[in-house]
Amino acid sequence: MSDFATPYAYEIFDSLPYFDKDLETLPELRDKVDSEIAKEMGRRDIIHPKVPPEFELFKSQPLLKAELTRVESHKPFPSLDTLRYQLPAPTSMPATDEDWKKALDNAHAQLEHQRTRQTNTTLLQTYGPNAWRIQNYLLESTAKNAEQALEELKEQITSVNRERKNMQTKVGEQITSLEHRYVELISSVLQIEMANVALEAELERLTTREVELSGA
Repeated sequence: MSDFATPYAYEIFDSLPYFDKDLETLPELRDKVDSEIAKEMGRRDIIHPKVPPEFELFKSQPLLKAELTRVESHKPFPSLDTLRYQLPAPTSMPATDEDWKKALDNAHAQLEHQRTRQTNTTLLQTYGPNAWRIQNYLLESTAKNAEQALEELKEQITSVNRERKNMQTKVGEQITSLEHRYVELISSVLQIEMANVALEAELERLTTREVELSGA
């Protein structure tokens, strides 16, 4: 158990996955490891301190945030309100001056809206194609940079895994050699202890024989 000076404590499991074959030879160990991995994958309430906090999109833009929520919930797009584009006449007959004033104000608003749309259409036809090309160029450049960064990361991962494999293979061979040496030394110690026991028994037998001969 190791504490990284954080609110959480993490267990460190040291192993040489490129060299150790315990997971292949011991199914019960594989089941235990898979169980631990599944348990950790299911712990969404504990986040590693190095993981950045969740980023909230459109925090200061409620309209875009509401639209994002609608898209995420797979709700259909609301139908357009066409009443604002109509020019209804006063419904009451005879109409009052106030009714005609409201209808006239609505007509002025519709006229200004159409004038604004015409201006935007003209601006789009004039500057839209170039702006679109520039945007596409920027997106392509960003995509190429991201792909290049991804390839570099893949190469780094491959290099790290290659170094880990070479290191673990080398260390594993050293560990195996040391284990064999350890077994040989233990075997030698056991043989020496057995020889000592045999010598002590022989010494005791000779001592007993000497006593017997002296008494005779």
